Formats: sequence, C-alpha cells, structure tokens
Amino acid sequence: MNKIISLEAAAAQVASESTLALGGMTLYRRPMAFVRALLRRFRQTGEPNNLTLLTFTGSLETDLLIGAGMVRRLRSCYCGFEAFGLAPMFTYYANHSEIEVMEETEGSLSMGLRAQMSGVGFMPGRGWLGTDLPRLRPDVKTVADPYSGETLMAFPAIRPDVAVLHALDADQEGNVVLGANRGVDEELALTSKVCIVTSEKISPLLEKADLTAPVIPWVALAEKGALPTSCHPYYPMDGEAIMSYLDQVSDPKSFAAFLQQWL
Repeated sequence: MNKIISLEAAAAQVASESTLALGGMTLYRRPMAFVRALLRRFRQTGEPNNLTLLTFTGSLETDLLIGAGMVRRLRSCYCGFEAFGLAPMFTYYANHSEIEVMEETEGSLSMGLRAQMSGVGFMPGRGWLGTDLPRLRPDVKTVADPYSGETLMAFPAIRPDVAVLHALDADQEGNVVLGANRGVDEELALTSKVCIVTSEKISPLLEKADLTAPVIPWVALAEKGALPTSCHPYYPMDGEAIMSYLDQVSDPKSFAAFLQQWL
C-alpha cells in the first residue's frame, strides 16, 4: 500500500475540536513543515480551530499555533525556547487567560500514554502525591493498591485524535526511522487514532525501522521539514531564525506581521 500523501492532504486530516499531538522534543525534530501547512489551511478556511494541543515539551511549533488562534487548550509540561527564552505567544495568551493550560508533568503525560497503550482507563503511580497538582487537576484521582492498600495517583489514559511526527527516513509502506532521541514519539504513534509522519526523505522499502508500517497510515515528504529546529544528524538548529522570531514577536499584532511574512 502506498501511504505517501502531500503536506496539504496531511494537514486536512486534523478536525476542529480535536486533540492534535506533535512529536519531537522542544527544539529537536519538530514537524514544522506540517505546522506551516496547517496554518495555511487555517488562514484559508478557518479550520481546524479550538484544538487541544498535546506535546511533551512545546516550543516554536506550539507558539505558532497558539498565536494563530487555533488552540483552545494546551497539554504540555513545558512551553518555551530553552536558553533562548520564553515562548511569547504562549506567555501572552496564558497571562490573558485566553487559552486553557492543563497542568501536566513528564510523569502525567507518560503515564497517560502508557495507560492507553495498555488498553486501560488509567495508570497508577506515585507521582504528584504530596503536591498541589491534584488540586489543579481534579480529573486525576487517587486509587488504593488492591494488594498493599497504598494510595496511588490514577493518571487517566490519553488518546490523541491525530499525532504528527517528523522522521529521518520513511518508505511508501509506512516504515519509519526516527533516530536515537525519540522522546515519546513511539507512544504517540501507538496511542493516537491517526498518526502522520513527515519525513526528510522517502526511501525504498526499509529493512530496519523504529516504527513499522501498521501504525503509520500516512507519510508526507518534507525535506528540511523540522527547520528551524534541528534534525540530527542531517542539520542543526537554526539559532538565528529562532532569535529572529523572538526579536519580532511579543503580542498579537507583531505575531500577525511575522506570520504573514513566514507563510
């Protein structure tokens, strides 16, 4: 089966009101070409909107979607530009209470994905015990260990509607090479209803892959598709482009001017 589609067709898979998960980690291997295609679709049609955006650690890709007004809720344990500074549009809209920020940690996200992978409604763990986080997330409840009686946190399962990952290589059957630093990309691929992969290149049938064909229904070619984030070992992060974005963007007006030029 040939699973190759265009970036525009890939962007069309995301529906309004859905949960979109983006792979990669902060400024590494983010699906930037897909985000650009999604932003162009939104500018043309007004869809998708009111998204729940789920990302293990968010950065430029998250800030762009928030700044464009596409995101209603963010689920992430971090959103920023590491040593470069804060994420300006996330900071602006969060401070103005114009997006909902669901309190997450690395533990809550990973446990929620593990619960979905295991086919159960929650995953128990000791994370968050003794903290104020359960007060901020009343949907995360406690459960008694039936064997020891110990009180544990019960992290609810997470199932994204669409997950989008950026890969080093892929073939037309949907076999994918992610590389050594995979973050939670494998978990996103296994838990989402639909998983889309953008890839630096499309090769003949891959003999060795990080993700095999059954979990990847769509693959889109996107050369340098992670820029300005990095995609080791193909290219490093473009620090000048990151700094240029942060120099130009501070509020909705400056963001609109940047986005017009970037698109």
